[in-house]
Amino acid sequence: MAARILIVDDDPIQRRLLEEAVKRFGHEAVTADGGEAGLATLAAARGDFQLMILDLVMPDLDGMAVLERLAKAGETLPVIVQTSRGSIDTVVGAMRAGAFDFIVKPVNHERLAVSIQNALKISALEGEIRRARRPAQSGLGFRDIITKSPEMARVLRLGERAATSGIPILIEGESGVGKELVARAIQGASDRRTKPFVTVNCGAIPENLVQSTLFGHEKGAFTGAVDRHTGKFQEAHTGTLFLDEVGELPLDVQVQLLRAIQEGEIEPVGARRSQKVDFRLISATNRRLLDMVKEGRFREDLYYRLNVYPIFVPPLRDRREDIPLLVEHFVSRFAAEEGKRRITGIRPDAVAMLSAFNWPGNIRQLENAVFRAVILCDGGELTVDEFPQIAAQTGHVSAIRRVEGNDAPPPAEPVIIESTLPPVATEDGLIGVAVSSGAGNDPAPFGFLRSLADDGHVRALVAIEEEMIRLAIDHYGGRMAEVARRLGIGRSTLYRKLKEYGLADGDDDDAGVAAE
Repeated sequence: MAARILIVDDDPIQRRLLEEAVKRFGHEAVTADGGEAGLATLAAARGDFQLMILDLVMPDLDGMAVLERLAKAGETLPVIVQTSRGSIDTVVGAMRAGAFDFIVKPVNHERLAVSIQNALKISALEGEIRRARRPAQSGLGFRDIITKSPEMARVLRLGERAATSGIPILIEGESGVGKELVARAIQGASDRRTKPFVTVNCGAIPENLVQSTLFGHEKGAFTGAVDRHTGKFQEAHTGTLFLDEVGELPLDVQVQLLRAIQEGEIEPVGARRSQKVDFRLISATNRRLLDMVKEGRFREDLYYRLNVYPIFVPPLRDRREDIPLLVEHFVSRFAAEEGKRRITGIRPDAVAMLSAFNWPGNIRQLENAVFRAVILCDGGELTVDEFPQIAAQTGHVSAIRRVEGNDAPPPAEPVIIESTLPPVATEDGLIGVAVSSGAGNDPAPFGFLRSLADDGHVRALVAIEEEMIRLAIDHYGGRMAEVARRLGIGRSTLYRKLKEYGLADGDDDDAGVAAE
């Protein structure tokens, strides 16, 4: 699994050797020429590094002083120290100061690779343990939200500002984007961080029980009310109430919610008097409440009470740079939870495929896809074969091999496999009829065009246009008039493009016209 590693060493030759070694191991390397420079780079990155390789002997600020500063700052970044002095006292001192491992110069690359792999693996497991424990203690924080996209950075800035007050917040965004996580981070950064955080999914409550669930009821208030029931507002007293999918609330309950927000008091079903409650309200919705107001399905006065401080969480397809980070996080988490410690990462081509997918279900869908892949994986890394549904929808070559029942590599020469049969769905949900290898590229299912090149980047429009023309000519048996008509271009334009792409000789135009 690729990581970002900070190398701190005053020796330029040693820095260069370590940088090349780290890159050869498949990681990203950033260098600093001393202790002060290393700490400044680490502070500017704001948690963007997963590991530090630190020289102990440096003129300005030595390695032991750097370790002490990291410990005082509460930094949990694993550190591998290196020095030419390999005495026992030096080793013990470095380990007591917080170093993860110790390597003696000249560095053995195999030893360094093992140390890096172990440090990243242990760090990932410890991170999952911290995240699992933190909600039960003091709540999540904004630093726990995994992102590096500018869009999410704006969301976090808005959340941090709102956390310092009791202003009502409305979090908008598609289902699965992490609205509740943002709400928990706001709670964790507020003065109510040690108080209850009560979540209510308004769309999951039966309509006849909404009022009782939110506001509670007294014993005997209605048939079946054999005991007094405490509502969610009362549970959230002194804490935070998170109303998820608030647009699903019935109109009559919206009136009572408005009163609770305005007056800070509720009236349980069957109660003789109202009760005061102190709560911080955060609402969330995957619908446009303003449209619902126009349609008469949501109260306008309540909308303006909830929409005091709006925060929009963008969908995952608009922040694709977060996908590799989220995948890495989910792989570490599920590998630890499922006892598959041999799984250390995911192949780069699989990450590229996942990054190209649109993820209509957003982070929740990505999480479930990685969970399934971890369960299916029998090796040390996740590959594209563990994501069959995603491969099918992105037109990845692995989907074709599954359809054809052949895991062998594609043939060296271009080949076209045609069929007059209708598409057939396999057990994996993959569909295919015919396969065209294209010119020197991996094959794609018939009717699909490859959107990504072998290096993981999107293909140029010129290459896609050329492939589309080739496919149309093959599909319509060289009948140029039909090809032009189906492509929606003139025949002269078609012949011009054939010449541009080297698909026709100088006399092919006349021959094509005569043949038709």
